[in-house]
Amino acid sequence: MKQEMENQNPATGEPEEAVDAAANAEPVEAEPAQDAGASEVEALKLAAEEHYQRYLRTQADFDNFRRRARTEKEEFAKYASQKLIEGLLPIVDNFDRAVAASREQRDFESLAKGVEMIQRQLAALLEGEGLKAIEAVGQPFNPELHQAIMQVPAEEGGASGIVVEELQKGYMLKEKVIRPSMVKVTE
Repeated sequence: MKQEMENQNPATGEPEEAVDAAANAEPVEAEPAQDAGASEVEALKLAAEEHYQRYLRTQADFDNFRRRARTEKEEFAKYASQKLIEGLLPIVDNFDRAVAASREQRDFESLAKGVEMIQRQLAALLEGEGLKAIEAVGQPFNPELHQAIMQVPAEEGGASGIVVEELQKGYMLKEKVIRPSMVKVTE
């Protein structure tokens, strides 16, 4: 028994000859399994590299898009008022003509008519851009549209909280109040 123990492999407990035979035997299916695993690993590495390259291209495309959008936005903001300015130029020309005419002919009536025409022209331009005056007098006080700077006693039988006088006209640009009307309101 002692001799059998001496001839045994201490790690496996098998006789030495069996261990040597197993070590010298050629693995039948080990290599194809290793080749299949290696080729699968290579395929996965190639797929991962392809995905990484696609990610890098997408990231670069996004960075280019963001830079282009920022440039376009800056360009738009820079020239956003161009259309309004072009519309104001004829009005400025008319003001220049009115001033020149008033220096030559001291006719107040024709100057007043010219200024009224320019005012209508300017109002039409601004209205075309979406600007409209806020109606205030006779309307109930609305803090979203009006800024009360004074309160006056209501007349007998009159309702309180009604706008009785507009001290400065208010304006809306499309649906947004850009300047509330300054008003007197009844108590």
